[in-house]
Amino acid sequence: MIRISLYQNNNKNSQAYQKWYPRVAAEETIGLDELAEHMASHNTPFSKGAIKGILTDAVVCTKELLLLGKNVKFPDLAIFSIGLKVKGGADTKEDFSVAKFIIGLKLRARATGELMSANLDTTIKRVDAVKSSSTKNPTDDSATGRTTPTGGDAGTDARTGENGAVNQE
Repeated sequence: MIRISLYQNNNKNSQAYQKWYPRVAAEETIGLDELAEHMASHNTPFSKGAIKGILTDAVVCTKELLLLGKNVKFPDLAIFSIGLKVKGGADTKEDFSVAKFIIGLKLRARATGELMSANLDTTIKRVDAVKSSSTKNPTDDSATGRTTPTGGDAGTDARTGENGAVNQE
């Protein structure tokens, strides 16, 4: 399930001042161990350890290639590239120096492909619209979305007992 929370734009200089917008509320961050375990559960002949080794090498090699000035594309996920942390700008081309104006590097990820699939239904639900089990919340405006897994099926959500289908409580 994809949970969202609402925030209000408080930038007085914005045309969207005091309007409400959704943000995805991630429940947890999955590390390489958990990702490897998840991938191993998708009918693969590879063990969690083998998968974790491959993923660890992929991370190391991606960083190495980025630092060699290359971009790295993971199809239907992202293109990873290096960005610069810059301190101001030089008045003229001759006044520019790396030491004076570049203060560091940052990792950039630009999304590619679609996060869609006919294989997996998901629910989008507001987390600020908390419901008790005995009453319905009039602000509940759940919607259906589609997501793409790396493989396998939707399974069952251990927190809610849902199987990925739309929950229209």
